[in-house]
Amino acid sequence: MAEFDDLKALVTVATAGGFREAARATNGSASQLSEAVRRLEARLGVRLLNRTTRSVAATEAGRELIGRLGPALGEIEAALDIVNGYRDTPRGTLRLNVPVVAARLVLPSLIPDFLATYPDVQLEVIAEESFVDLLAAGCDAGIRYDERLEQDMIAVPIGPRTQRFATAASPDYLARRGHPRHPRELADHACILGRFASGAVTIWEFERQGDVVRIEPTGPLTVRVGGATDLAVAAAVAGVGIIQLFEEWLQPHFVEGTLVPVLEPWWQQFSGPFLYYPGRRHLPAPLRAFVDFVRARAEP
Repeated sequence: MAEFDDLKALVTVATAGGFREAARATNGSASQLSEAVRRLEARLGVRLLNRTTRSVAATEAGRELIGRLGPALGEIEAALDIVNGYRDTPRGTLRLNVPVVAARLVLPSLIPDFLATYPDVQLEVIAEESFVDLLAAGCDAGIRYDERLEQDMIAVPIGPRTQRFATAASPDYLARRGHPRHPRELADHACILGRFASGAVTIWEFERQGDVVRIEPTGPLTVRVGGATDLAVAAAVAGVGIIQLFEEWLQPHFVEGTLVPVLEPWWQQFSGPFLYYPGRRHLPAPLRAFVDFVRARAEP
């Protein structure tokens, strides 16, 4: 088992591109991973990884070994996990990589009941906007929208099947600046913008009776999509400008009257999110339990 763990550490470090990255992906220790690779190299008498202060790269021998090890280790882990199916309830860790909006709007209605149903499963949720390689990030599954799903992934509907982007502003802002009647009038308004991790600024899309209008808004405040979205909402409530966000995120403010719908006939509808995971013959027991749970709770 010690040698198995060292081989697994080698593959993890090489896939993640570094010891620190691998440690973050596995919730482990970079020093322990480094020691495992050194131990393996000493046992084999061959250098497997070239290390610098900035990067880690596999040697030719390392690439050959890792190429053979990846599928083999996956089969071993799958074989060991089959035993999980003979327990009364699945046991182990399930890691999900999701966008912030899914952590806020989709998972809260599922996670408490799932953990109550499977008390031996430990769930870890990583919320970020970057589209990551699940396996390299040490995650079992993720949640994304269909335009960002990879073709070789299995996708299961999760959460609402249709959603809308809502545009809104505070009553104070609208009293000062007026109500826009057409999306193009937003050019004369202060808008609160979002910027993705890639650096791209969000484009606002509107649709009405087949007429699609795309707007590149401008305004006094730009926030990072996901992590600073609550700041954008608070700014909109304070009257800084007009915001566009998931309707469910803004709905409590509509009920309270702190935000007012803007251009509602133009709100664009789109399909809901999916739980996605790599296709493989044997799923880890915690993931299989979650997939079955999501399917049973799927909205029509």
